[in-house]
Amino acid sequence: MTAVRLDVTRANPVARLITALIIAVALVFSVDWVSGLVALTLEIIVLAGTGIPLRQFAKRSLPVVIAAAFTALTILLYGAVSGRVHLQFLLMVVSDGSIELALATFLRVLAIALPSIMLFTDVDPTELADGLAQVLRLPARFVLGALAGFRLIGLLGQDWKYLGYARRARGVADHGRLRRWAGQAFALLVFAVRRGAKLATAMEARGFGAYPARTWARESTLGAPDAVLVTVGILISAIAIGVAVATGSWNFIGAR
Repeated sequence: MTAVRLDVTRANPVARLITALIIAVALVFSVDWVSGLVALTLEIIVLAGTGIPLRQFAKRSLPVVIAAAFTALTILLYGAVSGRVHLQFLLMVVSDGSIELALATFLRVLAIALPSIMLFTDVDPTELADGLAQVLRLPARFVLGALAGFRLIGLLGQDWKYLGYARRARGVADHGRLRRWAGQAFALLVFAVRRGAKLATAMEARGFGAYPARTWARESTLGAPDAVLVTVGILISAIAIGVAVATGSWNFIGAR
């Protein structure tokens, strides 16, 4: 895999979404450390061939790694007890079963979450919306409304700052931090609702809610890079499951 460069940036956002879902669905049916380790190893190999900056990827992956570590720690201390008990204190019991389950959970969380970070590092929300509406045929009103809302998220921070300045200038926020925060949050909510109503009216007037068919400024299609990316996702899932079954560690959750 390292010999061939996988250009993720050329792939359609819908293909990236499908690839991430394929890997997640394949890994969610079993709780074993072998399939998680194999999938994670293959994902790291693919990552090395994508050209994504490792520092940027590591920075974005750090919260996922921390969350996976805390999840594994919880299962290690409070998971199902089986096999030899190594440590016991009040309700906390560390046994062979809890250690294996914690390791499997840690690897599985990373193997499911890291592909999403890798595939959606540089996705443009507009391109994703175009793909969801044109390729997956989702309702245009829902997609465009979600896109418009997402575009306005960045304005909330500015609105919060300017509301604070205005309230201080009027002497409304001089005392009581909790009271000041609650009043400012309510003012921001009212401001956001009014802006959303104006935006909805403007979008409707410009034909964003055209039905049953509408035109698109950018055409979103699937091509060879998308087929390669989805194939890589299928191969990673198939190899991980195959190795787990071959080693006898496959533990289907429905069999419990």
